[in-house]
Amino acid sequence: MTKELTINSERLWNSLQELARIGAYEDRATGLTGVNRQSLTDEDAEGRRLLIDWLRDAGLAVTVDQMGNIFGRREGSEPDLDPVYTGSHIDTVSTAGAFDGCLGVLGALEVVRSLNDRGSTTRRPIVVAAWTEEEGVRFGTDMLGSAVAAGRLSLDYAHALADAAGKTLGDELERTGFKGEHPVLLDPPHAYVECHIEQGPVLLREDTQLGVVTGGQAISWQRITLGGRAAHAGTTPTELRIDAGLAAARIVVKVREMVDSGDYGRLRATVGHIATSPGLPSVVPDRAELTVDLRNPDDGCMVAAERDLAAFLETLPESQPGLAVETRRMARTNQVPFSGEIQNLIATSAEELGYSTSHLMSGAGHDAQEIAAITPTAMIFVRGQYDGVSHNPREYSTPEDCAAGVRVLAATVEKLAS
Repeated sequence: MTKELTINSERLWNSLQELARIGAYEDRATGLTGVNRQSLTDEDAEGRRLLIDWLRDAGLAVTVDQMGNIFGRREGSEPDLDPVYTGSHIDTVSTAGAFDGCLGVLGALEVVRSLNDRGSTTRRPIVVAAWTEEEGVRFGTDMLGSAVAAGRLSLDYAHALADAAGKTLGDELERTGFKGEHPVLLDPPHAYVECHIEQGPVLLREDTQLGVVTGGQAISWQRITLGGRAAHAGTTPTELRIDAGLAAARIVVKVREMVDSGDYGRLRATVGHIATSPGLPSVVPDRAELTVDLRNPDDGCMVAAERDLAAFLETLPESQPGLAVETRRMARTNQVPFSGEIQNLIATSAEELGYSTSHLMSGAGHDAQEIAAITPTAMIFVRGQYDGVSHNPREYSTPEDCAAGVRVLAATVEKLAS
């Protein structure tokens, strides 16, 4: 029997903390140190260079594709076999913790380091992947690098996406030196496994150590722009106003009513961005911009929610004649089931190592959902603390729980690669 891989939990933890220092900032709301390392910023480029150094130090052959996706390949004894991929992302939202995405990439690196420590070679190659712009906060489309690699989105579409300052992703790839020459369309690997902090409270509340992820729910992002008419706040009669701010508020209330109604299954809806102009206390807003994030584990319920929200948006000018309403789709994915075979492999590996597990669907979007279109895929969730809060400096998982997730990742990847 092959000796169990020994994960160096201290090395894993130190790697997580070292990467978290890149883009670190002091968060006023929490009083904690957070991470702001958005995709293709200078901070992200610095984090990428550190990761590449670590991959090469581990003996991996590093390639960067046309989307800036980073791959470190550990050769197998039969290099012509399709490889096993494992990884995640290192880009963050602007108010992040140290674990979202990073645990999956550095956990995959620790798997390779542990194989090196044991002096083992798997039959299949193993590839550590770090995908570009998973968060979608800078260029407006989440899971972007993996979506292009899997063929759902085109390279030209992705390169043309621009941030709030008008800088395109293609130009930022050039500027940071990460516009690689390796073709972006991925040859389907043998399998893909991703380890990730849960970003929710289920495992903690159930007192369960690890999650076997059954799939990801449908996600819909859209940006809504409302055009009104600026006017004096004190002198303009209410009936003569075209108030874009009022229309935005009605949308916020509407999406919450949709959730509370129960008519759309387990719908979740969030207005995460809202802005008005000219933004003055004495002027009726002539423009409002907001985003609506819808999530649903049922594709049919998601379609119904999108349809009814669109119908509501069409009624807004009825109460304010002259109001202009424009919508733009930012991202849209259906519910994605993960491989039952790999789920079973994860559950078996966890049981053999003495860890308790629960099966649960992911509420967040992950690169695994994109790669599932081209190869058998599954995920391991690691328990978070503080009710599983994420996208916040309070995001935290213990060294012991991180090590548990990566031990199961190592066992699963080694079985798949052997």
